[in-house]
Amino acid sequence: MGSRPIIRPIIMKKSEKQFSTPIGLGGKRPSTEEEYNKFVLQTVQPGLAGLMDGSVSTLAPIFAVAFATHNPHYAFVTGIAAAVGAGISMAFAEALSDTGELTGRGRPFRRGVIIGLMTFIGGIFHTFPFLIGNINVALTVAYLVVGIELITIAYIRYRYFQMRFWLSVLQVVVGGGLVFLAGILIGQA
Repeated sequence: MGSRPIIRPIIMKKSEKQFSTPIGLGGKRPSTEEEYNKFVLQTVQPGLAGLMDGSVSTLAPIFAVAFATHNPHYAFVTGIAAAVGAGISMAFAEALSDTGELTGRGRPFRRGVIIGLMTFIGGIFHTFPFLIGNINVALTVAYLVVGIELITIAYIRYRYFQMRFWLSVLQVVVGGGLVFLAGILIGQA
């Protein structure tokens, strides 16, 4: 009989709508619950972990340098270095963590590329505002970019992991806020 199309995937909200998920890597839509769960575990989860790590872990060094030096160029260079370093670190950590056979998390190299790239992306977006020559304008734009990043992370958690959206926003903002505050306090020391 073969596999039948999924009507109500475990990860998705209870609904009678036909299964519709964004196209995954390889350009095809998962058509069964097993394919969908595999897509979430092997693609979305490492991507989200990278985006979260890059967005949050690079905040403290970038904003510490911005507040300590009042020089947007130094903050920009720090952000580039932090994003590249975090991306490489996360890529190797994920690729070398396990073979994927026991956990079902997929091929290590693929997971490493996904998490490394998303970590870099998460760290680079709030670095770009520091190309603006005025530190006050750069900081204002960077605050907005960080807010967008955190809302994006909350939405991905809501969309793929059944998190309540506003609870997810609260959790992500509190975590990001603590790191941001640490950067400001260190930068003003």
